[in-house]
Amino acid sequence: MVTTKPKKGDLLIAEPAIIGDVSFNRSIVLLADHTDQGSIGFILNKPLEYNINDLIPEVEATFKVYNGGPVEQDNLYFIHKVPQLIPNSIEISLGIYWGGDFSKVAELIKDGTLQENDIKFFLGYSGWDSSQLENELKANSWVVTENIYKKNIIEKNYESFWKEKMLEFGGEYSIWSNAPENPSYN
Repeated sequence: MVTTKPKKGDLLIAEPAIIGDVSFNRSIVLLADHTDQGSIGFILNKPLEYNINDLIPEVEATFKVYNGGPVEQDNLYFIHKVPQLIPNSIEISLGIYWGGDFSKVAELIKDGTLQENDIKFFLGYSGWDSSQLENELKANSWVVTENIYKKNIIEKNYESFWKEKMLEFGGEYSIWSNAPENPSYN
């Protein structure tokens, strides 16, 4: 369901018109927080060439790391769906949680309790000040949609996620679903 007023837990789908924006072109962002003071989210569909072990050698796992956004790209963040295992987690919505005790996360990965479909890691996050996101929405940079996947969004195949959303929206969006990522390459 497409909405105009974002809320915590919603998805922001980049409009096809955001061409040339390195961070947000064809992005799908999970809003982790949204208040009058601003918004925070994580880009779900931009995998990096790193896994968690590349960044934290003592965590011997190949869990993929994603580009969460252009803010604080030297910090590691994570969302997950196992708050009963990770103390100090903050609920985003619909069974998705943000953060928590990282030493416990490392321990759970090491002992095999935490699987890749339970957690997603990000370098950086996407952030907007109090009116910035609202202005971007007015400029038609984003489509706001409900997270119909709930906590299973963590397991979603992100390779074709943006294209799927364009087809789901239909109409003029369907045309964009098969367009090359950079139309100048056509």
